[in-house]
Amino acid sequence: MDLKEIIEILHNAARSVGAEVTSPWFYLQLGLILTAAGIAWAGATAVRSRIDVSSVAMGWPAPFRLFVRMLVGSTSTAVFALLMTLARGVMIASTWPSRSYLLAVAAKLAFAWLVINLVTSVIRNTFVVRLVSISAWLVVALSILGQLEPVVEALDSVSIVLGDLRLTPLLLIKLGALLIVALWLTNIASNFVEGRITRSGDLTPSIQVLLVKIVRFTLMVFAIAVALSAVGINLAALAVFTGAAGVGIGLGLQKIVANFISGIILLVDKSVKPGDLVTIGDNTGRISTMKTRYISVAAGDGREFLIPNEDLVTQKVVNWTYTDKNTLVKVLFSTNYDADPRAVCKLAIDIAGAVPRAIKNKPPNCILTEFAEAGMKFSLTFWLPDPDGLDNVKSDVMLELWDAFKREGIRVPYPVREIRVRGGALPVEPVVEVSG
Repeated sequence: MDLKEIIEILHNAARSVGAEVTSPWFYLQLGLILTAAGIAWAGATAVRSRIDVSSVAMGWPAPFRLFVRMLVGSTSTAVFALLMTLARGVMIASTWPSRSYLLAVAAKLAFAWLVINLVTSVIRNTFVVRLVSISAWLVVALSILGQLEPVVEALDSVSIVLGDLRLTPLLLIKLGALLIVALWLTNIASNFVEGRITRSGDLTPSIQVLLVKIVRFTLMVFAIAVALSAVGINLAALAVFTGAAGVGIGLGLQKIVANFISGIILLVDKSVKPGDLVTIGDNTGRISTMKTRYISVAAGDGREFLIPNEDLVTQKVVNWTYTDKNTLVKVLFSTNYDADPRAVCKLAIDIAGAVPRAIKNKPPNCILTEFAEAGMKFSLTFWLPDPDGLDNVKSDVMLELWDAFKREGIRVPYPVREIRVRGGALPVEPVVEVSG
């Protein structure tokens, strides 16, 4: 189809529209359409105000609840379609069928939109629902108006040839539609497989994450390959372009690729896994999720640190629960030289041994570490079964030490500064008065 044929089609369409607009029956049909739209809107408002979908569909399966909600939400469309069908029947019975052409078109478009809304009600993503609904309705509308074939021919007439590959707007539209459907089905299948994998008690958390990523990536590649083949694109013809694109993507997205490969390495070597308590730089928390590009570390105070996978491979990482969850707690304190160091050590050991979470088969220990200028320095150590609440336990032990020192008369040294003035008073800066 060349440019002259397209112009001719547009001229014919313009003449048809002009002839229709000049007819008085056109305005009668337009009035009926507007009246039906107003009645449908008022009826839908009344229905939604009187029907509580949540209470009506309570206890029903989720798909049926979603269907009922969509049906109530599409009340205006259903009422409008019924009114257009009745008006069309009355017009056919009283005059020529050609004089109710707009009513027939409006009824068909309304029924098509109603069916599309009911079909897309199973899709959760709002953007995908709107995209699919509008695209499907446009195709149906063109088919109802008898313009689908000319539009398809026009979209297929414009092309760009790249080697053995012929790209047209029609091909790209088909490819986009198939990709949306294929990726949507892939997401459903991936979620199903992920649910089965995560419920398996025989797999470690890191292996579960690795399998989920492999399944998602494999299904996505398969969906794209199927969509390309379905529209007639030979994958071999894309070899040169995909190779060049791969080089460009590799150069421009080095960090993303590095994080992806680092994520695979972390899952394979199991150096970190979901549930581990880690310290990375100044950030400490428990790993909640491991993604393709980053891991999420929950700090326990409502914050989550998103740390790139590459940092876990290239930087120092403290994993508190890598092979053993047992954690050594060290409490440093000092006393003055009036105290008996042996009695201080015994007192500290008794306090640490009374900690409810302390491991009983690993007794606490207290040693004298230094005779410092201000007093004696001690180090109290004991074990916990896991690092959770480490700071809270240290705080409780230090508070118990403080109470015990007060009770036993043991003083904690602190620096005292004295200023002595020899040979006169302190120098005083002279005050200069300036009079204006």
